[in-house]
Amino acid sequence: MGRALVIGGGGFLGKAIVYKLLQSGWEVRSLARGEYPELKKLGAETVRGDIYNPEDIAKASEGCEVVYHTASKAGIWGAYEEYERINVQGTRNVLEACRRNKVRALIYTSTPSVIYHPEAKIENVQEDIAYPETFECFYAQTKAQAEREVLAANGADLATVALRPHLIYGPGDEHLIPRVVQRAAAGQLFQVGDGTNKVDITYIDNAALAHLLAFEHIDECAGKAYFISDGQPVVLWDWIRELLKQVGVPPIKRAIPYRFTWFLGAAMEFVYKVLNKKEEPKMTRFTATQLATSHYFNISNARRDLRYQPEVSGEEGLRRLAAWVKEKGIDKLSYR
Repeated sequence: MGRALVIGGGGFLGKAIVYKLLQSGWEVRSLARGEYPELKKLGAETVRGDIYNPEDIAKASEGCEVVYHTASKAGIWGAYEEYERINVQGTRNVLEACRRNKVRALIYTSTPSVIYHPEAKIENVQEDIAYPETFECFYAQTKAQAEREVLAANGADLATVALRPHLIYGPGDEHLIPRVVQRAAAGQLFQVGDGTNKVDITYIDNAALAHLLAFEHIDECAGKAYFISDGQPVVLWDWIRELLKQVGVPPIKRAIPYRFTWFLGAAMEFVYKVLNKKEEPKMTRFTATQLATSHYFNISNARRDLRYQPEVSGEEGLRRLAAWVKEKGIDKLSYR
């Protein structure tokens, strides 16, 4: 094995990729803006830097055979310029550094949000679904632009692939699960819609595995994008209720119609913009749609080209997640 660079190695997915690479015998270098001593303890080399700084990326990728680019500005609220700076210009810097250092392959972490449109029927769709003409949030818009440029850069000197894992969850999550559990524990979580919508979810180990497989089978998957999930969609609100049950939180008692929630989100967005508030509204149009509609994907192309087979089932993933939440303590959970 050679040397791999994980950009965003301190993040939820980045750490999991670092761990799997080390297990597989790779020399691993992590680039992140903060200090992550736990990665050093695992045996990774850690470098501080910012993807917006071309020299940081160039130095970090020297001598690397493959680069895993997991860093991005997530969330659905904030100035377009900040999303563009990190997600688009930062990715351009990564591409340039890879070419400069003759890196063999770039594995880019994208998102299914790049193809999401509230009027589209996202049920068992494959990668041939087109990008929408308009986006409901800057995150999806800039990730779509970055994905296009990554795939367009594929060629003889640099192989590129984009992976689209959906709703990554598991122990160590600081994004999705803490917010859901804490709001439910405080009696502030309500069901949006009729509760029958199905969504894909991806256990953290499965998401990391897909990244390693993408490089292992780079000849078959170069220049393409792939949806990644646990392979079986769940009824979202049933899954949330089961999680809450396993961690000992009282069940959700209220349901609010989707259309009402969507208009509430639109109103909150308007007010927050007028008041120039920096924090994200508790409800937005995008959030309402994600919580109330189905969005799941056909991963047969990943199974074929990447030889991807989820190593952790949805049932086992939920059990591990619930055990972690109980061990950590609901009041100790944190999210960004």
